[in-house]
Amino acid sequence: MNRFGRVAVVGAGWAGLACATELVAANTPVTVFEASRQLGGRARSVQMDGHCLDNGQHLIVGAYTETQRLMRRVGAQPEALLKRAPLQLDYPGAFRMKLPALPAPWHLAIGLLGAKGASFGEKLSAALFMQRLKRRHYRLMRDTTVAEWLDAQGQTGVLRRFLWEPLCLAALNTAPGHASAQIFANVLRDSLGGNREATDLLLPRADLGRIFPEQAGQFIKAKGGEIRHGARITELQRDGNGWQVAGEHFEHVVLAVAPQHIPPLLVSRPAHEPLLHQLADYEYEPIGTAYLAYPASVKLSFPMLGLCGPLGQWVFDRSEMGGPAGMMAFVLSAEGDWDSLSDDMLAQKLHDELVATIGPLPPPVWHRSIRERRATFSCRPNLQRPGPGTAERGLWIAGDYTYSDYPATLEGAVRSGVAAAREILAGS
Repeated sequence: MNRFGRVAVVGAGWAGLACATELVAANTPVTVFEASRQLGGRARSVQMDGHCLDNGQHLIVGAYTETQRLMRRVGAQPEALLKRAPLQLDYPGAFRMKLPALPAPWHLAIGLLGAKGASFGEKLSAALFMQRLKRRHYRLMRDTTVAEWLDAQGQTGVLRRFLWEPLCLAALNTAPGHASAQIFANVLRDSLGGNREATDLLLPRADLGRIFPEQAGQFIKAKGGEIRHGARITELQRDGNGWQVAGEHFEHVVLAVAPQHIPPLLVSRPAHEPLLHQLADYEYEPIGTAYLAYPASVKLSFPMLGLCGPLGQWVFDRSEMGGPAGMMAFVLSAEGDWDSLSDDMLAQKLHDELVATIGPLPPPVWHRSIRERRATFSCRPNLQRPGPGTAERGLWIAGDYTYSDYPATLEGAVRSGVAAAREILAGS
């Protein structure tokens, strides 16, 4: 008999799958309960009108070491499934920065100095800004908004417009005027402040399902675990030293669901009132992904280009990422005017923005939009975030919102799941 007993993992997003993967690798019996018919949670592939589309154009970078480790563990080889490229931020006609294949910190220094569109004074100011951050070990005296922090650090002009603010929006999915400067500093620490490989873009060559969720599901089953689809858990009951889930006994339960789904499961359990009060302070941000299918001859100069807006932030050439030729994916981050537009109007405006960026284009053949209303928590200053443990023994939580060092990213979700699994395996 395994000394940890049976574990129920509620939710088969990246956090739940990461947790279950770690547990079954340690020969711990696991049952995963997933309400939908598909693995991956908010980072999954979906079928729309005969097209396989990703629910969000999620980006993986070299700093996502735990994501890559777990991919390898389940047999999803990053070298085959992810196209590695040096970080390149390209806003045609406005700004371009590409980091060379040099050891840190020279890759960043030379990349900044060679950036096109920014003055020498701005480049020097940005380099000194990163040096100060490093000397302070990326810890701020107090948390504030990214906008206020950049103001205080003298980060203005082109580099603010095309480097710091887009990185903040991409990583935190929260506008710089509301986003946590400390969490953004953590992101800079592990990306631009890390080794050269940490800054690399790892562009998916396949849909999100194949990158991790599907292979993780196969790995869990091969190791004796069970995955139950269409299994929505609506209540938890104490059962001796363990828990009742769906009429079965488990020694441990991991709630790997979005924070807004936690309160209904714990509202009748007074011990968790502090956690529920904590989660009540959370606000949420949307993410939209608009797919525009052009004739196969349409291609971008690089798989990812920046848009000067006002709606889109980035456009990805899906033909470079395992998709069909001519398919473009537009990223719409955080709350904005885009969310009030119809799909047709949104597609037209994004088409116009792409034309303004790269020149004349034929009209798209078709378009589809995916909107996730509560895609991520709003990563605001001084937000108090829980860890994996709870007030009751054997009950754990996992999800990007519990990994306090990172914003709502795939890496944060994976690390949170691993942390919960390791707490269980440590006998906590």
